[in-house]
Amino acid sequence: MSQEDRQRWNSKYQQTTAPPEPSDFLRSLEGRLPRKGRALDLAGGAGHDACWLARRGLDVTLVDISDVALAQAETLARDAGVPLTHLRLDLESDPLPPGPFDLVVCLNYLWRPLFAAVPRLLAPGGLFVFAQPTRRNLQRHPHPSKRFLLEEGELPALLQGLQSLSFTEDWTDAGRHEARVLAQRRLY
Repeated sequence: MSQEDRQRWNSKYQQTTAPPEPSDFLRSLEGRLPRKGRALDLAGGAGHDACWLARRGLDVTLVDISDVALAQAETLARDAGVPLTHLRLDLESDPLPPGPFDLVVCLNYLWRPLFAAVPRLLAPGGLFVFAQPTRRNLQRHPHPSKRFLLEEGELPALLQGLQSLSFTEDWTDAGRHEARVLAQRRLY
C-alpha cells in the first residue's frame, strides 16, 4: 500500500465512532476458538476483535497499516485491562510477525497473496478465521469496490494447506454478502 492508502485509512479511523464490539462472526465461533496461546489479528483496525480475543486469555498481536487505528486499539486494550501487542505493518510489503500462532484472524481485508502465508503462520492444528464480502455485495452496497471483493465461490480455492472446518457464503444479518470460513492447519 502507498502512503496515500495509509492516510486514507487514518482518515477513516479518525471519523469512525463505532462501538468497541467484536465481529458477530468471530463471536459466533466462540466455542471453537482457543482460550490460550498466541493469536494474530491481520488488518485488525481499532482492535475490537483483538481485545475480545485478549479478554478470552490469548496473547494477541494486532497488525494494521493505520497509525490512528493502532492508537485506538492501544486505548481500547488499556481501558479493557488487557495486554495487546500492536504493529504498524503494510501487509502487502512488510514481513509478517513470526509464528507460530494458534489463531490467525483476518476480517474485512483481502489481499490474495496473504493466503499462501497463513499456513506458515499457524501452529499445527491452529485455526484461521476469515470473512470478506463477495461481488454479490455490490447489489446492495457500493463499498467495498470490486477490487476488494471475492468472486462468488472463490474462497475455498484460496485455502491451500488448510482444512475448512466451516464455510458459508450468503447474506449476513447485517445485510452484507460475505464468504466466511473457519479453517485449520493440518496436524502433520
